[in-house]
Amino acid sequence: MTSVERIFVTGFAQISALGNTWQSFDAALLNSRSGAVANTIDLPGIDRVDVPICPSDFDPKGLIAPSKVPMDRGTAMALKVAQESISHAQLDLSQIDHERLGVFWGSGMAGAGNFDLSSRSLYVDNKRIRPTNVVTTMPNAPAAEISLFTQAFGASLSYACACASSAVAIGEALLALRSGRVDVAVVGGSEAMLTPGVVAGWQALRVLAPLEHGDAQAACRPFDVKRSGFALGEGAAALVLETQAHAQKRSANLQAQLSGYATNCDGHHMTHPHWEGQVRVIRQALRDAGLTPQDIGYINAHGTATQAGDLAEARSVTEVFGARGVPISSTKGLHGHLLGAGGAMELLISIRALQSGLLPSSANCDEMDPEMHLDVIQGGARQVLGLKHVMSNSFAFGGTNAVLIASAAN
Repeated sequence: MTSVERIFVTGFAQISALGNTWQSFDAALLNSRSGAVANTIDLPGIDRVDVPICPSDFDPKGLIAPSKVPMDRGTAMALKVAQESISHAQLDLSQIDHERLGVFWGSGMAGAGNFDLSSRSLYVDNKRIRPTNVVTTMPNAPAAEISLFTQAFGASLSYACACASSAVAIGEALLALRSGRVDVAVVGGSEAMLTPGVVAGWQALRVLAPLEHGDAQAACRPFDVKRSGFALGEGAAALVLETQAHAQKRSANLQAQLSGYATNCDGHHMTHPHWEGQVRVIRQALRDAGLTPQDIGYINAHGTATQAGDLAEARSVTEVFGARGVPISSTKGLHGHLLGAGGAMELLISIRALQSGLLPSSANCDEMDPEMHLDVIQGGARQVLGLKHVMSNSFAFGGTNAVLIASAAN
């Protein structure tokens, strides 16, 4: 859009199964090294089964909550990446107007680990629940801790829209920045749901990829004809967003422009995506950015490797961009399905691609589904020249869709 002030990404950070350094993260992405491992669900009353998960090596020891309250693992991840993104942006918190600083955060199952633990304490171990249990489990705990750390006196908002949570959080921050409500925003998402009860719940939905041959790294196969589900992951990603005026005033290093956003609802089904709703939201995001389909040089797909989900997305992308009209890949086969943190992580990956001109491939997509007419990146990273605009799709349970577009900073 040319009629409003441009909004820039000035810093970012991540925690995931791909490693916590940029060297390991980029190497895993560009060499299609999955962080998936086998995990056994072994709980009373249900069948014992092995499923793939993508855990991180994040260690919360030594990380002290500003509130001094015990943190859920997901909240600790959120606080850590928020701090690191602020450092990456070289944002001096003592030099900003805190009434114009906002926090916009997404998580689909915030507090999942603490909830699982407290349930076990109460119903299995017959122990009392800690008095801090509510504030540790509440969905806005990550945003609250970040707000306490940064002394953000502007909006502090949490979004729970399943797989679109952090994409919506980032997009709504973009609107707040454009409208002049805030000058700076710490945005992103976090998720730490690799607990026995939560993993068992997802397995009961029959959406986790089976380990038929014991190879967890090859289990999640987005867009492949043999796809059969995803691997749950954990992680967090944060970005610092600033108005152009604010970033220029402090001579910030501009990583990318956040140029487009749209969200809508399928209004169709709780768990089955609808391609027509996806078409509408993609076109709305393009209009918001003032771009045409031909301007987009890469799409990071939602791509969960489920039968229905991948087919719907393939149809919507083909409808907007034409058959094989744009390079596309899903990185969920590498870092896992991060649920509420997925939108932030995948936007960050899209920005890394924008900066390097190297597009990550769709891991484990060995044989394309013949019903899909997509230019899926296979067999390794693809180098492109002159990449200017990238898109990240997030299509969630409940029918919430969100699309973000990032553009080169210059």
